[in-house]
Amino acid sequence: MKKILSRLNKRQKAWFWGFTVFNGLFFCLIFFLAGADIINALAMLFITQFLIVTYYMSIRNDKKKTKTREWFDAIVFAVVAATLIRAFFLEAFTIPTSSEEKTLMIGDFLFVSKSSYGARLPMTPIAFPFAHHTMPLIGGKAYIEWPKIPYYRLPGFGHVKNYDAVVFNYPDGDTVALGQQDQSYYQLVRDYGHDEVWKENGIERNTGQPFGKVVARPVDKRENYIKRCVGIAGDTLYIKDRTLFINNKPALVVGTMQYSYELSVGNSNVRVPNFGGSGVQSNTTETASNGGLTQQILDDFDITEKVYPLRNGNFFITLPNDKVEKFKQLSFVKSLKPMIADSGVYDPRIFPHSPNYTWNVDNFGPLVIPKAGMTINIDTTNIVLYDRIIGVYEHNDLKVVGDKVMINGKEAKTYTFKMNYYWMMGDNRHNSADSRFWGFVPEDHIVGKAVFVWMSLKENASIGNKFRWNRFFTFVHPDGLSRSYFIPFLIIVFSIITGFYLYGRRKKKA
Repeated sequence: MKKILSRLNKRQKAWFWGFTVFNGLFFCLIFFLAGADIINALAMLFITQFLIVTYYMSIRNDKKKTKTREWFDAIVFAVVAATLIRAFFLEAFTIPTSSEEKTLMIGDFLFVSKSSYGARLPMTPIAFPFAHHTMPLIGGKAYIEWPKIPYYRLPGFGHVKNYDAVVFNYPDGDTVALGQQDQSYYQLVRDYGHDEVWKENGIERNTGQPFGKVVARPVDKRENYIKRCVGIAGDTLYIKDRTLFINNKPALVVGTMQYSYELSVGNSNVRVPNFGGSGVQSNTTETASNGGLTQQILDDFDITEKVYPLRNGNFFITLPNDKVEKFKQLSFVKSLKPMIADSGVYDPRIFPHSPNYTWNVDNFGPLVIPKAGMTINIDTTNIVLYDRIIGVYEHNDLKVVGDKVMINGKEAKTYTFKMNYYWMMGDNRHNSADSRFWGFVPEDHIVGKAVFVWMSLKENASIGNKFRWNRFFTFVHPDGLSRSYFIPFLIIVFSIITGFYLYGRRKKKA
């Protein structure tokens, strides 16, 4: 150690001891507070200290620093700083799917605050920088699963509230078929059977692609999802004819939420396109003498979901709440009827995937969201609501033997929850894979709160129409995005640059 320190100047020694003390404090945090076992805690301590010592051993103050060394030091500093910011304060995300439209849209680039709910300590801390679960370019795992840190959350500025836009790790993502990563492994098993999904050459019929290798992922390396948290721990929710109720009160409804409708047109010659998703439609024109759904109408009404004909001659269309009444006034619209699944019609895709609960996307519940310390009665009927919580999220040995529920080898008629749970739903209510399909989100899966959209780009649009300027530099609120602060930002930046320029000129003249 003396040999290392003798090479360093005062500033370098201060940084070395600073990192060493921080490493020691982190060891105390994960061992005494997070509850990591001594082997995992010491492994983290020694690995991190080895990296610190190795870096400072490479410093040679007796020689002039080369350009290569300058670049290396700059990259190390940038990686360390960005990793700490990403882990404990802010992380950048993009919106990949339409499940939150039109509140958050495909192509929105946003910042997620880790400190809003308290930063979660990295549970698998040894990972490739800035990669989530897969190595860029070459593929394969971007992390190693040892050492591990138990779930622990640092103090934050608040707690998850109803209607927050929350980023979380996908609960069904603990097991993944790598060839079908955008689908729930458990739904694939329900649809095709375990043996077919695990078969070496098994094929998913809808895509024609193989299921691929089946792998397990730790909590913090599961896919990141973003949804609106409609129910928090202790709430009771139900859905009646697509209207959501929380604690027997109608939930927040905003204009950017959207639903599916059955469109009936008054003129059989109206051209309604078979539209395959976000982007410019290939079979529409800007003007249509029969008043059909032109690209201009699609743009005006923010119609980015699939439009297609139904068997009865009408059409399926998805509209945001704040556009429905205006759309009804179009000359070719005869009627616009909400598409609502009938109450009591069982949908096997819907949680808890049991015919004992005849629920669907539009009629669901009532259901109590578990809260830490809450005790419930359990039996062989309602255990399907909580089996994943008890067996997977809270790490118990759960079995149903005849008419008995066995937990850790003993018959159980009640269960007390260890964690808080949440209920997440997308604002695109008829095109969102959310809690209605896979159930509760445990508190240890919560990543952070979406707070700020800094850029928004349209898919498949020309460069002139690529930017959604009104969404640049907007804050995310429960009722939608704030006004854009992009112009004020540009004015401030321009003023600062101009001020420095004028100050420099004046100083030069003096």
